[in-house]
Amino acid sequence: MRVTPRLIRRRLVILLMCLLAAIAGLIGRVFYIQTVQSPWLSGKAKQLWSRNIPVQGVRGSILDSSGQPLAYTATALSILAIPSQIKDKVATAKALAPILQMPENVILKKLQRRQLSTYLNPGGRRLSEQVAEKIRSLHLAGIYLTEEGRRVYPYGDLAASVLGITGGDGQGLTGVEKEYDSVLAGKPGAILYYANNKGERMPGEGDDFLSPVNGDDVELTINKSIQEFVQREIERAVAEYNPDHVTAIVANPKTGAILAMANYPTFNPADWRNYPPSTYNHNLAIWQTFEPGSTFKVVTLSAALQENKVNLNDRFYDPGYYEVAGHRIRCWKAGGHGSQSYLNVVENSCNPGFIALGEKLGKNTLFSYIKKFGFGQKTGIDLPGEGTGILFNLKKVGPLELATTAFGQGVSVTPIQQVMALSAVANGGKLMKPYVVQSIINPVTGQVIESTEPTVVRQVISPSVAAEVRSALESVVANGSGGGAYIQGYRVAGKTGTAQVAKNGRYESGHYIVSFIGMAPANNPVLVAYIAIDYPRPKNQPVFGGVIAAPIVGRILADSLAELGVPKSNQGLAKKIRWGDPLTVTLPNFVGLTMKQARDLALQSTAQIRTQVNGQGQYIVAQAPAGGTSVAEGSTVRLILGDTPPAGAIDKTG
Repeated sequence: MRVTPRLIRRRLVILLMCLLAAIAGLIGRVFYIQTVQSPWLSGKAKQLWSRNIPVQGVRGSILDSSGQPLAYTATALSILAIPSQIKDKVATAKALAPILQMPENVILKKLQRRQLSTYLNPGGRRLSEQVAEKIRSLHLAGIYLTEEGRRVYPYGDLAASVLGITGGDGQGLTGVEKEYDSVLAGKPGAILYYANNKGERMPGEGDDFLSPVNGDDVELTINKSIQEFVQREIERAVAEYNPDHVTAIVANPKTGAILAMANYPTFNPADWRNYPPSTYNHNLAIWQTFEPGSTFKVVTLSAALQENKVNLNDRFYDPGYYEVAGHRIRCWKAGGHGSQSYLNVVENSCNPGFIALGEKLGKNTLFSYIKKFGFGQKTGIDLPGEGTGILFNLKKVGPLELATTAFGQGVSVTPIQQVMALSAVANGGKLMKPYVVQSIINPVTGQVIESTEPTVVRQVISPSVAAEVRSALESVVANGSGGGAYIQGYRVAGKTGTAQVAKNGRYESGHYIVSFIGMAPANNPVLVAYIAIDYPRPKNQPVFGGVIAAPIVGRILADSLAELGVPKSNQGLAKKIRWGDPLTVTLPNFVGLTMKQARDLALQSTAQIRTQVNGQGQYIVAQAPAGGTSVAEGSTVRLILGDTPPAGAIDKTG
């Protein structure tokens, strides 16, 4: 083909047109990137440059049943260092060391770490405002002040095992703090800034703030006053008996709500690191398992009555022992109780009588009721770390295992299982699911977000059998081994327990867990209370649950019923006075009287009491215990004097 000038010009035009089209395409692409894709690309770039300083939301409060805070968060400032932004790390460490009271080399090591950010623990966490102001005045590059929460417990160790603890980053580690961590924690926010791959701040870019979401409040079923009564009694028991452990629980049997739960040893959640891990890691009330002893007899009695295997008026002869599979199991009373009714068997906590009940039931029936009452499985309480207990494998239960199980040895249970089992007797036969959180609340609006409804697990025994068992247990307190729990004016029903502790397959000599579980008022219980004392060491006292544990539960129930406003009644069984029982007297009301009138009234009432007078004045303005209280004969009543009678008191001097 001959190349002519015309052809050359045509080709040049075509080439020029292609070049212009390419240029136009490039210009269009640049325009598209600069305009249409600009926001997207800027966002991608900022994602690469973006760094953040975490900002925690305020952790929700934990409240008692009346809304009083048992744990809340007070915000405080902490130092967060960005090592890549600190040019002179040595000088920065030197400036911070005296303010934070930390060694300079410790701070320097943290600043030399190859990480995005680091807290300057421990001195740089949760600073006072004075220290924070000193840090601000230094204007140090790469050093930021960020808010962190500090958990505050206004009542010290009150309900410590229930509340639980939080870690250094505010996360729940045990108790309600762990179980409801996602509710309490809220969602974290952040301070966002922009830096290059070396961590250096990008010029011309400001900071963004992503607001955190504060946590919700958790309202417990714990009644602060009842919790205080329980912890007071535990402290008293520890001082008097020097035990290894103590556990106590108070519950509402109709709902399964836990009104108080405490253990010894205890701890202050604000200072938990200063205690042994065994103290704060395990809530003994739901975790510890042990042989219950005679408190477990309530299950055997309930099963025998429900299955019509016995009538409480039936007779049983106790020679002081019971022969089982070639073993002689002895009664706690030397020589036995002789001929007695099955009601007396319950009152006397007679082991041979309960072995006979176990044999009447047979292993299949007895163990079916044990499981119906919730033993051998978790109760499902909303706290972490619950134990299950240990039951015999039914295939391996022989006559001896059946006998020991019937009176509460050889099986292993938790305190919370026992409380819920007796609650079933108290409420008409319904096994309830226990719980410690009654509602979740928005802290800003006060609105209830979620509430817990009582849950019936199953009907274990009939209401009529439950009433019969309650009546028998009331007789235990009025006429039998539980007399120490008797309260004048309140009908108390309950059962004692004294169990040997096994170690390495053998029972330890002298090592007992004494316990008492009771309910009141017996005809319509509103409270169930339990205490177990591991290895009490009394000085001049026998180691029996009726002697050591029963009076403690009696005092807890008396104070708690009064706190709840439950009226007294004179319809219950009168207490059978036994040899050695202290005589009780009812205190007169001395308030508003002169001292002479008080002496005359005391003589008229024949009350054998002592008085302790405090203060000065003509009138008695207060007394403790109050008038109408039943106390042991010979007790001391404290009288407070003043110049004028108290409001409402009648002046009887004229």
